[in-house]
Amino acid sequence: MAYEPGAIETALAAVVGNDPELAEELRRSLIESAERYADLMARARCDANWEAAAVRLKGLAATYGATQLLNLAEEALAGAPGDPSVQRRILRAISSMKG
Repeated sequence: MAYEPGAIETALAAVVGNDPELAEELRRSLIESAERYADLMARARCDANWEAAAVRLKGLAATYGATQLLNLAEEALAGAPGDPSVQRRILRAISSMKG
């Protein structure tokens, strides 16, 4: 499952305490940033750009405790740049966080 409510909620609570509006704002920020990095990966025309976007996505996922997204970013870094399979799974993982 790409959306880890426990890990993400714990990370958000550590930052915002008991402020649901701020937690939701941070969740939206996570999703928007992840979508931006996924888009950069999709548009990468060289290995270095792919790697830079994947590293940023990995760091973002680690910050929020989004372990599935973190694992997919690591897979993107370990595999062939531009791998459409990992790109699709990253987009599905991000989409599941919206739910």
